[in-house]
Amino acid sequence: MPSHKLGRTTEDIRRELTAIFRELKDPRVNNTLLSIVRVEVSRDLSFCTVYVSDMEGLQRAQRAAEGLKSAAGYIRHELGQRLSLRHVPALTFKATDSIEYSANISRMLSDLKEDDDGSKSD
Repeated sequence: MPSHKLGRTTEDIRRELTAIFRELKDPRVNNTLLSIVRVEVSRDLSFCTVYVSDMEGLQRAQRAAEGLKSAAGYIRHELGQRLSLRHVPALTFKATDSIEYSANISRMLSDLKEDDDGSKSD
């Protein structure tokens, strides 16, 4: 069971990473609709895995993850400046397609609802 302190630290890291992503100048990150899906921090706060997703699909998210990977040193430094942590965790970025997947499910559900509404009015 994760401790409350670990949960708070994870949320703080997520909040600060969102702000740092907005400030990055890399076009692979800057010109996308990038979202942090999940942040996983190890118990000893030495490693942090950040799952990112893009509205335009997995391929675009993978490109953004490459940009984040190349800027990982800068991001880690900024994170250390903004949060008072003894050790700033090493960052790993992974791309997921969860936003595209949930948008697709939402689209399918709305289509079903429209079909259901159309069949009831007949």
